[in-house]
Amino acid sequence: MAKKVVLGFSGGLDTSYCVKYLTEDKGYEVHSIIVNTGGFSDEELKQIEKHAYALGVNTHTTVDAVKSYYDRIIRFLIYGNVLKNNTYPLSVSAERLSQALHIAEHVQKLNADAVAHGSTGAGNDQVRFDMVFHIMIPGVEIITPIRDLKLSREEEIAYLKGKGVSMNFDKALYSVNKGLWGTSVGGKETLSSRGMLPESAWPTQVTATGTEEVALGFEKGELVSVNDKKFDHPSSAIQYLQTIAGPYGVGRDIHVGDTIIGIKGRVGFEAAAPMIILKAHHALEKHVLTKWQLQWKDTLAQFYGNWLHEGQILDPVMRDIEAFLEHSQSTVTGKAFVQLHPYYFQVNGIESVHDLMSSRFGKYGEMNSGFTGNDVRGFSRIFGNQTGIWNQVNETEGRRQEAEETAWQNR
Repeated sequence: MAKKVVLGFSGGLDTSYCVKYLTEDKGYEVHSIIVNTGGFSDEELKQIEKHAYALGVNTHTTVDAVKSYYDRIIRFLIYGNVLKNNTYPLSVSAERLSQALHIAEHVQKLNADAVAHGSTGAGNDQVRFDMVFHIMIPGVEIITPIRDLKLSREEEIAYLKGKGVSMNFDKALYSVNKGLWGTSVGGKETLSSRGMLPESAWPTQVTATGTEEVALGFEKGELVSVNDKKFDHPSSAIQYLQTIAGPYGVGRDIHVGDTIIGIKGRVGFEAAAPMIILKAHHALEKHVLTKWQLQWKDTLAQFYGNWLHEGQILDPVMRDIEAFLEHSQSTVTGKAFVQLHPYYFQVNGIESVHDLMSSRFGKYGEMNSGFTGNDVRGFSRIFGNQTGIWNQVNETEGRRQEAEETAWQNR
């Protein structure tokens, strides 16, 4: 009986090669799976399924992971206002982990002997997939033909043509990966340290003109409404906001980062909805959280984002940080108002019943109603007391040493 292998399948060149190689060269019973994290239309998913069966898979499974992707990962990125290197909303790295988790679960369901993916040996994804598989399905063989055979694109095409496979082998000028939490764009301009993607390379073209304000409604840190339109799940609100903000061309940038394998790389991305949500959410938090909540959130969220980027989603410390982040959102409820313009946006302000910037306690720079001037005089003296002692002690010691040096020189 042939061994069963579950293959993470996108329908592209690499995973198409894997199907033929595993079925015809290695004799495996291949069960392909595609995990949709928001990057495929229904028609595209049907075409991918048709292509998989034409290649010779035994079964093909399509997983709608948009909601679980949000529930497992994205909501914590929002709670933490996570931007890798203060720039990148972790669009692809978060997506790959969601896909790896679902693939591993499918391996368990089918009781498969092996799992396969089409990663090369040059990027982060190979580590993310392998690590999740080693932890979730220990002992299951991991097969990576493209990486292990060190195949070039030309070799893969020649192999598939030799097997009679008919598909589009033309390489696009730009590599695009779309998902719920943003779209990555790679091309010649991102292969070196200088260069910006041309306008034509961005998947969403700028068609909006003028300006408009959008109101984002949050409940306990989660986006639940856009312009008073309510949604049954935050993932739907994200997708709806993307349709409004995407045509303005906001959320475009190039991220320069450190890969898991130690090299630096550049990638372009467009993430209109994610960037707006993160900035609006952060603005709301600055009004409703205390300064120490904000500081510890920043500290823990930076670690969380970096550890997630490196594939460590299953580390128990991530559950600990998630618990802190979720608890911090108990008062993050209200509306944030964002003004959209072609190529940029700005947060105009917030409304919340939890707003700590309340006139009942004073107006910054104008009037205080919470304490007296004498209270401040006493507080200022005590608050700076230890620093004052340090300066006085060391000034005295400094003068003593200076006097000794002068006396020594005058002997």
